[in-house]
Amino acid sequence: MTKNNQSKIVSLTRLFNLTKKLKKNKKKIVLCHGVFDLLHVGHIKHFKEAKKNGDILIVTLTADQFVKKGPMRPFFNETLRAEVLDAIDVIDYVSINYEVSALNLIKNIKPDIYFKGNDYKNNLNDITGMIKKEKDLVNKNGGKVIITDELTFSSSTLLNKYGETFNNNQKLFIKKIKNKYSFDQIKKIVESFSDLKVLVIGEAIIDEYTFCEALGKSGKEPVLIFKKLNTERYLGGILAIARHLASFCKEIRILSMVGDTDTKKKEIMNKLEKNIKCSFYVKKNSPTILKKRYIDNIDMRKVFGAYSINDTRISQKEENKMLNAFKINQKIYDLIIVADYGHGMITPKIAKYISKNKKFVSLNTQINSTNIGLRSLSKFKKIKNLVINASELRYEMNNNDLDIIYLAKKFIKKIKCDQLCVTEGKKGAFIINKKLNVFKCPAFLNKPKDKVGAGDAYLSLISLCQFKKVDINLANFIASLGAAKSADTIGNKSPIEKIEILKTISHTLK
Repeated sequence: MTKNNQSKIVSLTRLFNLTKKLKKNKKKIVLCHGVFDLLHVGHIKHFKEAKKNGDILIVTLTADQFVKKGPMRPFFNETLRAEVLDAIDVIDYVSINYEVSALNLIKNIKPDIYFKGNDYKNNLNDITGMIKKEKDLVNKNGGKVIITDELTFSSSTLLNKYGETFNNNQKLFIKKIKNKYSFDQIKKIVESFSDLKVLVIGEAIIDEYTFCEALGKSGKEPVLIFKKLNTERYLGGILAIARHLASFCKEIRILSMVGDTDTKKKEIMNKLEKNIKCSFYVKKNSPTILKKRYIDNIDMRKVFGAYSINDTRISQKEENKMLNAFKINQKIYDLIIVADYGHGMITPKIAKYISKNKKFVSLNTQINSTNIGLRSLSKFKKIKNLVINASELRYEMNNNDLDIIYLAKKFIKKIKCDQLCVTEGKKGAFIINKKLNVFKCPAFLNKPKDKVGAGDAYLSLISLCQFKKVDINLANFIASLGAAKSADTIGNKSPIEKIEILKTISHTLK
């Protein structure tokens, strides 16, 4: 606190106005920016050294929503982090930055000194590419970047070791990965995906989330009443998978169907990344699939769902169009990802042709409310990689009692796929290869916000890893982090990003 016991925490608007006045009064401004998730001796030494270089020390911290250090981070929310900084005497002002980078801060504050830790020394280690941009902007505004040589400590290292970020199973698995791979080795593997061209085939889905406030029971009828707050739409199904792949791969081609009564094609195209190309065919007498979900805004639980869908099997004419398109495109692309959501697009004939394909095919099929009792994986054979949820595996094997690994081993023999990936929600995921060896990986998110789309994120990354013949444990680790990131957001609101996954891996291995 300041001497008059006033808080040093100010809004960005007020901070920008204050710095203009300080500049007029010839005060030398020093800016420190970071997450400061767990304040430690390294930070204190850093702030003391920073203050020696100027008159006013401003410390800005990244808001919770922009902290990309992996699941369950930040450990302390932005309010608590700001309060801790507020208590440090050498700091003059504290503010929370509600943007992904410090560029707008630098532009408005125009610090005389931008003071950073020695991890800023080597631009080549900067995953985001922001270090150079920040340095250039500071210099452009007449400021100077100073890199401290003080001994630094990592908040991530301390939290990973002593905090509750990871449980024992997670720590043991991370240790296994750390003992075999450095971050630079993993980064090189992930960067190798950038030359890939991927064909994705399956149903295009629009997810509509309507957030509501519960008002209570109706006065006249036994009905629970909700007040509508706002509605958001996200790209789901195969569209979400394509978006997950976009930042990792050179090119993605979507092969899918839209409805003739309400195509939503323009909406879809406007939300897709530039390296995603589309081949959409029309399903007669059908809307483009729209899945509406109504969400309690307090705890983010789904209270009701309503689907606009025609899940009858596509006609023979439509089937032939899809097969012809698949035959043409499969020659151009390196690997094929198939997501069968069971809404009538992937017919037995199409499944049979896909199964005979000699290219690497990765498949995910899902049970949903419209295809229970109708769907069967028997239409697919000899797939390179199959991703399936544990409950769906039990349904396929018609057994709810036997050990899931025993069932998985029986199933991989039955369907004759090279690798079977079974996701188990909070328990994590395990992979079984043709030799029936089992590779387990824990989940990396203890409290998911929304599980919708997590399987698609897992499928996207595990497919790339297995096509590149990445070690199974490492592949499972990378894909599980992708699933955790997806489950930490509402629905398919935002795709997993390569930079974010690399940052997560970096901080997880510390």
